[in-house]
Amino acid sequence: MAKRTTLPGTKPGGTHVTGPGGLDVKGFARWYRERALEQWRALDLDALERLAALIEAAQDEDRFIWICGNGLSAASASALAASLAKTASRAGAKPLKAVSLSDNAALTTAIANDLSFDEVFSRQLEGVAAQGDVVVLISGSGNSKNLLRAAETSRARGAKVVGLLGFDGGKLVGLCHAALLIPSDQYGVIEDMHLAVFHLLTFYLKQRKG
Repeated sequence: MAKRTTLPGTKPGGTHVTGPGGLDVKGFARWYRERALEQWRALDLDALERLAALIEAAQDEDRFIWICGNGLSAASASALAASLAKTASRAGAKPLKAVSLSDNAALTTAIANDLSFDEVFSRQLEGVAAQGDVVVLISGSGNSKNLLRAAETSRARGAKVVGLLGFDGGKLVGLCHAALLIPSDQYGVIEDMHLAVFHLLTFYLKQRKG
């Protein structure tokens, strides 16, 4: 797992920071660019390799990849599912069976309204997750209760849990079989890097042999 790094203009302890404050747009852009470049340089390629291996195994064994996230990470879950299912496809290979559990508004709001928002993903996974599946959980903080429950349910059903996380990984990092951590205190940088990782995985899978 990547080591946590406290970067210039950030605060230790997982506190979300917007920026150093008082900068004009060019100054802020330079600050933000440096924070993003630091994360690119520090990207944990060993963790990326472990994530890719689990997704490759799911593809080769014709298993499902279930993807969850809240807020902008819900949009990222949709983007990753679409990228894996369509863009990563290649002639002669098994399709990647990737599904975002953040996409069914009727079902997620029914679970949230009738049961609890903490169960919006775990309740879905109870009905679909199986041995050999991969469950990808996308989170900046790693502390969302519905993702923690999703991880617990996935593990109980024999699925592999993958985390794409930020800050120090939160409680979720300890429930993952593989996790890629973006150790930044800036949510935008974390989410940008998560999207970059999606693209890395997508185009890697598209060009791989076998």
